[in-house]
Amino acid sequence: MLFLMSICIAASCKKNKSTAQVPPVDPPLATVAYRGADLSFIPEIETTPTIYYNSNGQAQDALTILKNSGMNIVRLRLWHSPANGNSGLAQVEAFAQRIKAAGLQWWLDIHYSDTWADPGQQTPPAAWQSASYTDLLDSVYNYTYRVMNDLKNKNILPTIVQVGNETNSGMLWNIGKVGGSFDANWPQYAGLVKKGILAVKTIDPSIKVMLHFAGTNGASWFYNNLQTQGVNYDIIGLSYYHWWHNRNLSELQTDLTVLANTFNKDIFIAETAYPFSLGWNDYTNNIFGSSTTLLPGYDASPAGQLKFLSDLRTVIAAVPNNHGLGFCYWEPAWVAYRGNAASNGSPWENLALFDFNNKALAALAAYTP
Repeated sequence: MLFLMSICIAASCKKNKSTAQVPPVDPPLATVAYRGADLSFIPEIETTPTIYYNSNGQAQDALTILKNSGMNIVRLRLWHSPANGNSGLAQVEAFAQRIKAAGLQWWLDIHYSDTWADPGQQTPPAAWQSASYTDLLDSVYNYTYRVMNDLKNKNILPTIVQVGNETNSGMLWNIGKVGGSFDANWPQYAGLVKKGILAVKTIDPSIKVMLHFAGTNGASWFYNNLQTQGVNYDIIGLSYYHWWHNRNLSELQTDLTVLANTFNKDIFIAETAYPFSLGWNDYTNNIFGSSTTLLPGYDASPAGQLKFLSDLRTVIAAVPNNHGLGFCYWEPAWVAYRGNAASNGSPWENLALFDFNNKALAALAAYTP
């Protein structure tokens, strides 16, 4: 996820708890194989008295509501040694058990960090801070293998594994950093990625490996360098947030077509979101606020959010040679779970797929199979 937790765009100035209901999508949605959600915050949210409601106003857990809407895969991030245990291996395994019991697939997003890894930060785990390149090669392989073997032994292997998260400038900085003055590091970054991929495929060759880039500007450069370095992977994963990545859906369509035709890989929109409101529900500054630019033709409303997701499905389905796999909405259940007065609650509340009363929004219709 492309943000630093300490930096948020100012919240909008008006609190608004009303969310009108919107009828299902018409015409029918374009067909995509995967309709996913990153639910990594759910275990933390569930430690508070947060109640979600389906579209009929009945109390249900968020996983069930999303599944019943048509979600068929869940993405979970993994941090190496998080300070509070959130997104650590024990928590991920426990949630993966629930996901599997619900009859859903899941995918593992390995950050190779103790905290957020994204285009702005790729800090090695504290345990690896003084490691040489040779040591890091061993660490990436051994850690990835241990995680995957543990999942195998618990019978909860994922369908997809990301080797790194939003690795626009590589990972495990500075040894694995690429781009700009670090562009000579491509062999080192590629070597680290290959070790991660090898560990995944050693455990189960059928698991699909995704390499993840934030946005589409620079994506051809990134995947071309991986190709030059002989990195063998399965899926191009892309984040798409229009306010950060400066692409409308038509431009995104063009970019996806170029990537599919150039690299002949399946493409997954691994992260996306759109606001249903410019209002706010707690005192945590929202990432998307009143000063942030909306996509023309898509207002900040339940109807606008639904239109965005349904049109995004159309874009994905139109990727050449059936290379458009699907979409994954980032943290649709990250509501104001710490209460309305919290200044450390959710900066994502108006981008969730639940309204300010934690009731399912109309955009969940975009998950319809």
